[in-house]
Amino acid sequence: MKIKIPEYRAESNINTKLLTEQKQEKQNRIRAIIDGAKAESRAFSEKEENEFSTLEQEVKAINATLAAEKRAMAMFDFDGGNSTQPDKNGRSAEERAIAEEKAFCDMIRSVVSEERADANFAKGTNGTVIPSHIANKIIEKVRDICPIYQWATKYNIKGDISVPYYDESSQKIEMDYADEFTELESTSGKFASIKLSGFLAGVLTKISKSLLNNSDFDLLNYVIGKVASAAVQWIEKEFINGTKDKIEGLSGIKDNMIVTAAASSAITIDDLIDTQEAVPDTYQGGAVWIMNRATRKAIRKLKDADGNLILNRDVTAKWGYTLLGKDVYTTDSISEIGAGNKVLFYGDFSGLAVKVSEQVEIEVIREKYATQHCVGVVAWLEMDAKIENGQKISCLKMSGTAADTP
Repeated sequence: MKIKIPEYRAESNINTKLLTEQKQEKQNRIRAIIDGAKAESRAFSEKEENEFSTLEQEVKAINATLAAEKRAMAMFDFDGGNSTQPDKNGRSAEERAIAEEKAFCDMIRSVVSEERADANFAKGTNGTVIPSHIANKIIEKVRDICPIYQWATKYNIKGDISVPYYDESSQKIEMDYADEFTELESTSGKFASIKLSGFLAGVLTKISKSLLNNSDFDLLNYVIGKVASAAVQWIEKEFINGTKDKIEGLSGIKDNMIVTAAASSAITIDDLIDTQEAVPDTYQGGAVWIMNRATRKAIRKLKDADGNLILNRDVTAKWGYTLLGKDVYTTDSISEIGAGNKVLFYGDFSGLAVKVSEQVEIEVIREKYATQHCVGVVAWLEMDAKIENGQKISCLKMSGTAADTP
């Protein structure tokens, strides 16, 4: 009897997102236990020691589960078919994947082979549609090295989509005193929606022909790494700054979630507290800070009334620093401190909705770069991003007029 395994989708990451949030909560509790003992200059109590050990094991279990999911994704055939069934040539999914990877590399090297012909890569509008498991390796690499993309809520649907959300910014459900025989007035929020389209973007990487001719050179992982690295730089810039009439990203943040700093050239502790407090407590669990490295350097010098630094090195933090109890992520895509600049964002970035096409297309360009003794490889994808839940993300903007607008 043949058993058909249900389709496994690479971007079906609802459970992954939940596990990541649970992991963050447990790490926050671990940090709180450590900070409590440090503040009182004492060792762990028996209760704290037991709780710490339990949390530590739970975090390890979550890490193991997330790692196992990645390994599972690599084993499945994402074309929606039966991955356990052999193809027309009697090959298993694993053997088929190896043949497709070889054919993909041969396509770049311009080698005609039986495997390449058998792979029969489809032609798309912007080049060759590469096998789904290779495309997913590129997307997975982007997710691994681009936290903003990793945190965002992703929709993998072709064409334009409307994402509904409940809006209470102008009116919300409220309770009030009432008198007998007097009609209650109905109050409620409203359902609104954001529209996500698909904007075409291309990433170019050039490969030396000397490397292509080297049989020991790992071409597949080189292309995946180069394409993903270039894509991350563009994705972070667009998600943070946006482009008029294209991807909006965080530039569409609501005015009521923008905190204006007291000065145009310096950040104060009060500015940071106001920015953090702009996000409701219900969304604080998975919140992080995003800022330029130069901004982090300036904040590192700030001290509270007791002379304590407010931004500290923390070995338990993902990027080595915590600010007001939350992790700090830095990127060059966000503006440095300057008049009118949006210099940092804070919150739970699952409030950012992203639509990305799983159908990555590759175009190989040989003649254009022949005089450079290299081959160009262009990866095309369609993407859009907008804020889905405005309450989850706040922003600190310096006072004054921006010197330049992205």
